[in-house]
Amino acid sequence: MNKLLNIAQAGQRQFVREYAFKSDLKIKWVRPEKIACFKPEKSGDLGKLPPLNADELLPDFRDCKELEKADELVKSQFKLSNNASYLTTKFYRDEMVKEVQRHAQDFGSMEAKLAKMTAVIRRYQEHMDAHPRDKMIKVRLKELIDKRKKFLKYLRRWDYPRFEWILEKLDLVYKPPPTHFHWITRKESLQKLTDTYCENLKEERLEAYHKQLQAQQIPFLEEAIKKMQFVRQEQISCDVPVTVTEEQIADSKRQLAQLKELQQAEAAASSQKQNDDGFN
Repeated sequence: MNKLLNIAQAGQRQFVREYAFKSDLKIKWVRPEKIACFKPEKSGDLGKLPPLNADELLPDFRDCKELEKADELVKSQFKLSNNASYLTTKFYRDEMVKEVQRHAQDFGSMEAKLAKMTAVIRRYQEHMDAHPRDKMIKVRLKELIDKRKKFLKYLRRWDYPRFEWILEKLDLVYKPPPTHFHWITRKESLQKLTDTYCENLKEERLEAYHKQLQAQQIPFLEEAIKKMQFVRQEQISCDVPVTVTEEQIADSKRQLAQLKELQQAEAAASSQKQNDDGFN
C-alpha cells in the first residue's frame, strides 16, 4: 500500500515494460507438430503390412478338399476378409514369423518374438488410423512398442550381427532412448532463429560490399596508373630519387588488363544465359 502511495505522489512517470518484448524482426516461429508415440515415425516401422488377398482362405481350411467343390457362397464364409479381425492378425503374425524363424517349430526365439510383436503393432497402427479415439488399443500399442524396444536393446547388446539382420528382415529402425530430455521452447527457438537471421544478414552485406569493391577495382587501377606515371615523371624532372619503377607500372597495367578480360567474359556469359532463358 505504501508503495502505491509513493508512486501516486511521485507525479507523472513513464512505466516501461521490460519483459516479453516484441521483436521488430520478421521472424515467425511455429511450434513443431507433436508426433504421437504410436505413429510409425516414432515406433521405427519403415514398412507396412502387405494388402490382404481377397481370396485368402483361413489357414485351417486351405487344404480342405470339400471346400474346393463347395459353392462360392460357402467359400466366402471361409475367407479371411469375411471373418473376425483377430484371425487376420494371426495370419499376418504367422507369415512374419516364417520369415525369421530358425526352423518350422521355432516360436520362442528372440527373432520369432520380435516378428510377432511387429505384426501386431502394424495391425494396431492400421486400426488407430481408422479409429484414432480407441483408447484401449492405443494403450496396448504403446506398451507393445516399448516392449519391442526393450527386446531390441537386449538383442543389440547380446548379438549385434543378429540385431542388424532382424532389423533388415522386419524393415525396422532402432531408435535408442535419448541420454537427456530437452524441451522445445519458444524463447530458445527464437534465439536460434535470430542468430541465423543475423548471420545471413551479415553474409549478405559482406557479399554486397565485396561486389561493390570489385566494381571499383578497374577505376581504381586506372587512376593509380595515372598517378604513378605522374609521380615518376615529376621525380625524374626534379632530379630526385625515383621511388616508382617501370616494373610497378607494368604490373598494374597487366592486372588491369586481366580484370578487363574477366569482366568481358562475365558479361558475355551473362548475356548468353539471358538468351538461353529467353529461348526456353
